[in-house]
Amino acid sequence: MYTTPHRSHTLPLPLHHHQHDPSQTQYPEARVLIVMTGGTICMRHGPDGLVPARGFLREGMAPRPSFNDGSMPDPLPVMVSDNRKEYLPSLRTPPSTYSRHVRYTLHEFPILLDSSSISSAGWTQIALTIKRNYSLFDGFVVLHGTDSLAYSSSALSFMLSHLGKPVILTGSQASIFALQSDATDNLLGSLIIAGTFMIPEVCLFFHHKLYRGNRCTKISATSFDAFASPNMAPLATSSALGAEVNWTLIRRPRTIARFDVQTNLDTAHVACLRIFPGIKPEMLDSVLHVPNLRGLILETFGAGNAPTGEDGSMTRVIKNAVERGIVIVNVSQCQSGFVSPLYAPGAALGQAGVVFGHDLTTEAALTKLSYLLALPGLSYQDITTQMQLSLRGEMTELSSTTFSHPGSDVPVIANHQTAFTALGHAITKGDVDTVITLLDTDSHGLLNAKDYAENTALHLASVGPDSKALRELLKRGASVHVRNLAGNTPLYLAVKVGNTEIVRLLEESGALLHPEELERVKRLGGVDGHEVAASGDESEGKEGEGVVKNSNEDGHAGDRANERENGHLSDTANGNGHGHVVTPPNGKVAVP
Repeated sequence: MYTTPHRSHTLPLPLHHHQHDPSQTQYPEARVLIVMTGGTICMRHGPDGLVPARGFLREGMAPRPSFNDGSMPDPLPVMVSDNRKEYLPSLRTPPSTYSRHVRYTLHEFPILLDSSSISSAGWTQIALTIKRNYSLFDGFVVLHGTDSLAYSSSALSFMLSHLGKPVILTGSQASIFALQSDATDNLLGSLIIAGTFMIPEVCLFFHHKLYRGNRCTKISATSFDAFASPNMAPLATSSALGAEVNWTLIRRPRTIARFDVQTNLDTAHVACLRIFPGIKPEMLDSVLHVPNLRGLILETFGAGNAPTGEDGSMTRVIKNAVERGIVIVNVSQCQSGFVSPLYAPGAALGQAGVVFGHDLTTEAALTKLSYLLALPGLSYQDITTQMQLSLRGEMTELSSTTFSHPGSDVPVIANHQTAFTALGHAITKGDVDTVITLLDTDSHGLLNAKDYAENTALHLASVGPDSKALRELLKRGASVHVRNLAGNTPLYLAVKVGNTEIVRLLEESGALLHPEELERVKRLGGVDGHEVAASGDESEGKEGEGVVKNSNEDGHAGDRANERENGHLSDTANGNGHGHVVTPPNGKVAVP
């Protein structure tokens, strides 16, 4: 791997700058990578109109105090290709409402695009950039033109599997260099959310709202409120008070697996056709006979209706295509609602073999079908079945009512703080039955809850007596990437106390050491034969080998060099590396 040398930080200071010593800050730092693909947000006037321009970090962000606290931090390492690391200039935001800085850098693609020109190759480029830098940053912001923004956010949601960190796409209706622009709000909002909340989804942020990326569609060519999610509420909204996250809507990884990327989408063999009054069967048949066509998204009227044609001629064209192995998916032309075989024309499509796309947007349907067609080993039946299931939260699945019977001796705890304290005690005692009962009562609240040192339940379980509670938390979607007040991930704490079993389980779930943690572990040394994942790619993964301490020495769950006052887990309770929770003097735990 080739690494460019550190380059001096020559970014301009912000306007109205006051000298600031970065070493004096008391706030933790998150790291975010901004990926610049092009789009209106970075455009300047050229001879033939607006065109994407380079130098966005220097000219668009550095002069603005909201993006630059004047601390002049060191450059950050960025994997710009599989075997090339560069150190790029970085900036840092002032402290946010959440008492933390976001330190970030920007990687510009060699060719900046107008988003109307993007293709699946561009999506692959974005996905691979995220994969290469997955271990180096806490979150990712992708700057993108608005024309195809909903297509790209949908595509990436399928390409990035077992995602554990936020990936937020945004852009603007006017350039950041324009007098009246939405660029600053959209970019700053995305940056703060990506650096503050561990939302493990591909999202789209626009006009103060964070949407699930595969639920969006563009609704206006000129309004700043240009995107909507017609069939699902926003994941979060931002205001002067901060961001309000609807955690009950957030999808979490439910399987123990590492982050991975599917690099191919078969968009070259999928078409989209909008049904209109008077459409002829011959028109549809012509589209369905495009050479090598494998799939068609059919935009129908209302709840999924289309003309059957004289004597059923339109339906026969569709049925013949299905018999040739073409996957046809029915989605509604309406912005909200879903398709169903409620009316006879819609039922006729179903009988002809058309797949009902429920409440999929056209963008999600097209990219989902392209994703499934590119997966190796899937049969026609596999693809049609998967199209009717929610893979990344892209559609609403009909659910049935479930019943349960009370039988637990654990009383219902209404207060979140008390419940989290009870959960912590159950974890440290190895009482997995109580852990399960408490999580069943309030899974979302407890998975997000933190103690006075910003330790989550997963932090506590990472230094617990065994892996049972940890496994239960992981199965319910607890994030392995959240860092506590001292900047430590659960994996780092497990490494510190030398619990190999828990380290392995966290690694299998996609846990990675943060770059700062990796440096600390290197200084501590390790034992050969143990490996801790250090990156999303092989070129960086070797850096994390052999870091698990295998001795029975008295370990510390928090790092001594980085502890804050009253802000760490306790020393291990005994020589076997089992940690326990220390309740703060006021007996309270913090719930975000």
